[in-house]
Amino acid sequence: MTDLTASIESAQQLTVAWRALVLDRAADADVRDLPGIAVRWADCRFSFYNCVTLTDPGTGADLLVRRLGEAADIMRAKKHPGFLWLFEDLLDDEARTALPTAAEQAGLQYAFPGTGMAGDLLPVPDPVHPDLTFVRVRTDEHLRAYADLQSRAYGFPVAEGRDGLVGSTHWKNGMYAYLAMRGDAPVACAATVEAQGRLFVAFVATDPQWQRRGYGEAVTRKALHEGARATGLTRATLHATVAGAPVYPRIGFTPNSPMHFYNVGE
Repeated sequence: MTDLTASIESAQQLTVAWRALVLDRAADADVRDLPGIAVRWADCRFSFYNCVTLTDPGTGADLLVRRLGEAADIMRAKKHPGFLWLFEDLLDDEARTALPTAAEQAGLQYAFPGTGMAGDLLPVPDPVHPDLTFVRVRTDEHLRAYADLQSRAYGFPVAEGRDGLVGSTHWKNGMYAYLAMRGDAPVACAATVEAQGRLFVAFVATDPQWQRRGYGEAVTRKALHEGARATGLTRATLHATVAGAPVYPRIGFTPNSPMHFYNVGE
């Protein structure tokens, strides 16, 4: 798979998976596919549910300037902050060079990097970890625990994480979301969901006090195992943070497009 094809796949996985997530969170969510821009914006306090991404393959420098300006205008019109997710390999060489200046001109601030990954790696064995048992997310209590793990791992307020997940029907029934339990305490979490013929991995987190023990990898394998068993899918995709990027190749994922996350400056 070429870099461009992999980036197109990665961006499409975002737009498909996030459509269901944000519409589940808010029936009036802004879900639009504009020329070169996909909007998936729940406008809630959970900033990862407020998403804009660029979708033109082979974007040149002039088009990049225009698209970033359009995306920033969409983001400024919203009540709650969110992110522009940008897949670097959708840009041509000139646009990649121009990106930092173009983003600054649009009033966008760099937030953090990521990496798109994919692999024809399913099925995977049902994982066993000596410290852990696994519980599928089925109740609001489970969702609160999942949301709180996200908040602790990524450093945002607990109320924001809960605003994205608690009360969700999609998370309880449409996703293969799991908590890794150390005794009675949830210590890590991961979810998978079917998206356009792939199993998309989302929202992996480990409580900071329990990191570097293999808990995140184990619960990711559990979500992949159960998702593949239920769907029969063989290909999986994800968007990795810097912290998670070393874990996923051990499961069988191959990195493809570098990703860049931006928010709107004050």
